[in-house]
Amino acid sequence: MLIACGVWLVALGLYLIFLRPPLLPEDTRFMGSSLAQVRAAVPGLEGWLQRVFIVMGGFMAGAGVLTVFAACVAMPSRWKGTSWALAMSGALTVALMSAINFDLHSDFRWLLLVPALVWIAGFVLHLARR
Repeated sequence: MLIACGVWLVALGLYLIFLRPPLLPEDTRFMGSSLAQVRAAVPGLEGWLQRVFIVMGGFMAGAGVLTVFAACVAMPSRWKGTSWALAMSGALTVALMSAINFDLHSDFRWLLLVPALVWIAGFVLHLARR
């Protein structure tokens, strides 16, 4: 389960780097303005946001690679601190992202809840096996 979450983080990171537009319709809806209003008020915002998403996507994909490594190598080897590191990693990546998307009333909030639940289930199973 944690391997799947790591792969999902890599895929989501690549989506942010290569496919995500700087502003989604839900973004302007949250701000209470139109895309035209945002473009007029902050002309360089979309170019800046594109760079922000590239950086964020890179960090997300990197976290996914480390998660897959931890699930494949550190967990089976029972390295000390692995449980703590995976718990913090899950809380700071998929759980925080899911919580913020619910706070924003994102169109994708229910979809983004799934990885958080899978992460929690994988972590609980890991603890139960210990």
